[in-house]
Amino acid sequence: MERQPETELMNEEEQARAYALADFSEPHENFVELFKQSFPGVVVTGDVLDLGCGPADIAIRFAKRFPDCQILAVDGAEMMLKFGQEAIEAARLSRQITLKKIYLPTDSLPHKTYQAIISNSLLHHLQDPRVLWQTVKQYAQHGASVFVMDLMRPRSESAARDLVEEYAGNEPDILKRDFYHSLLAAYTVGEVEEQLEREVLLEFSVKPVSDRHFIVAGTV
Repeated sequence: MERQPETELMNEEEQARAYALADFSEPHENFVELFKQSFPGVVVTGDVLDLGCGPADIAIRFAKRFPDCQILAVDGAEMMLKFGQEAIEAARLSRQITLKKIYLPTDSLPHKTYQAIISNSLLHHLQDPRVLWQTVKQYAQHGASVFVMDLMRPRSESAARDLVEEYAGNEPDILKRDFYHSLLAAYTVGEVEEQLEREVLLEFSVKPVSDRHFIVAGTV
């Protein structure tokens, strides 16, 4: 199935609210666990950059797992950041997590480099995937841990509909709609391997971790 791109920003209030209220505890907790498995023995105590943070659920979980790090979580959608700020304040993590409205690519981040760069479900939104990988190269310090998780494009639209029904069947229609479009817009593992090869990020590995997710992990 050919990739079908979707809009880069999720900025409708109803859309952002549905995403913020949805139960992503299983994949988001798995994100943090897979980070730890990918970098055994690494304790993150410095600055972390979260690209495409959405309503900040990953940032909150990461901050709890690594309480000595400082996270800058960025997103281009102001409405997502609104719900993210509410979640951060509810979790009492305002001193550890800073949100910033940023549309990539950018030269305006407060630090020149970061000890870790993480990203969840940003890549499939990008019309040009080089934006993500070039941002990683620009802001990752030497020895930085880079961890990206995203959706894998299924074989067909029918397979995409099956995944939506299995994992979001009880969610609001707007969330099911967005999940379906995201699956169609996702990249395959082979396509991501080609992206990394073009950007000479040969130290990064790509592997599927579920029937709908892959991870990219590597040390710069």
